[in-house]
Amino acid sequence: MFHEIKTYLKSKGLQSGDRFDLPTSDMRFPDGAHYRIEVPTCNSAVTFRAIMETAEKYDVVVNRVDDTFGIMRNTDESILDYISIAKEFKCEVNMSIGPRATYDISAQRATGSPEGNRIAYRLRGMDQIVRATEDAKRAIELGIRGILVYDEGHLWLLNEMRKDGVIPKDVHFKLSAHCGHGNPLSLRLLEKLGADSINPVRDLTLPIMSVLRHAVSVPLDLHTDNPKSTGGFVRTYEAPEIARIAAPVHLKAGNSALQSHGIPTSEKEGVNMGLQAVLVARMVRKYLPDAIQSKPGAKGMAIPK
Repeated sequence: MFHEIKTYLKSKGLQSGDRFDLPTSDMRFPDGAHYRIEVPTCNSAVTFRAIMETAEKYDVVVNRVDDTFGIMRNTDESILDYISIAKEFKCEVNMSIGPRATYDISAQRATGSPEGNRIAYRLRGMDQIVRATEDAKRAIELGIRGILVYDEGHLWLLNEMRKDGVIPKDVHFKLSAHCGHGNPLSLRLLEKLGADSINPVRDLTLPIMSVLRHAVSVPLDLHTDNPKSTGGFVRTYEAPEIARIAAPVHLKAGNSALQSHGIPTSEKEGVNMGLQAVLVARMVRKYLPDAIQSKPGAKGMAIPK
């Protein structure tokens, strides 16, 4: 079926369907690793330290955390606390762009309806582009080197600024799952716009993950568990297979300890998120023992300055 379009897709170097054969990926991080462990919704420095100390207690490395509270909702002192902990553990920190639809006066977004939510976290108007860019610049000037981006147009602008030297060359841009992308063509476009890693939507099958991997060369950021607000699934036993087919991949773990995204988080929640990361890391070690995880501070990581 659909032979004409499938033939055309192949002529463009694309797959003609999802990869149900689940081939092993031969792509790697710059240090040769297959996977890294990422803990999202790390929304306070207290949480960050609890995650890292819990993982360390169980001899597990957490390579990356994401603050999704928003740069503009963190004081300089809070951001510097993140940086201090990141340097101590040689861990990446992504901080999220603040001005976006959830914080804006958008009546459409405020309805909470499916239609209203479709605008996701994207920016509205040029003033918000300017404010969001200032938000990123503030974090970068303090020393952050990982920026979590929620808008494709803004990603293009930030990448242009990086190419022109306005933003340091060592800053990494991660594209958020809240943008709602889940097909190979969209991910290829995001890679061209400057994304250094891409977080597709959370509820993808293994064949879809596999076809995404074959569309782009940048790392994929794939959830192994989620809070109730975005499905509440826990896919710990799939983590080894995700690492095999999607390398280089950030295995995102810990959010099943939370009720929702983007909320302030506590020390206790940090411990629970850390424990979930431990479970995922151990699962990969047991069932995919040849897979390599990046060590702290590995080549290519966006460690704060």
